[in-house]
Amino acid sequence: QVQLVESGGGSVQSGGSLRLSCKASGDTYSNVYMAWFRQEAPGKEREGVSSIDRYGRITYADSVKGRFTISQDKAENTLYLQMNSLKPEDTAIYYCAADRVAWLLRPEYNYWGQGTQVTVSS
Repeated sequence: QVQLVESGGGSVQSGGSLRLSCKASGDTYSNVYMAWFRQEAPGKEREGVSSIDRYGRITYADSVKGRFTISQDKAENTLYLQMNSLKPEDTAIYYCAADRVAWLLRPEYNYWGQGTQVTVSS
């Protein structure tokens, strides 16, 4: 079992920055694959934003390449998403996900956080 708790969401103007955090607890953090997803509205499909595997290999969605940076602090069991040059279309609920399978940006992860709202105004 893995428990995930996101934080760091908020409201910013276009061009601004936010840093999301996801604190993991439970099973050994270093043995899981982790990712960030976002969902524009309830019922819409969750879009994979970025993933990182146990070896530090990183994947980004084309829509965020060059603007978002995923990182992890294994000692603190925390996953981060630094979001720069934010756009109104980045507005969504952002979720942290984890699994022992390398799903990359597919929303098949077994463990999910509760989500944190990011709102970008123009």
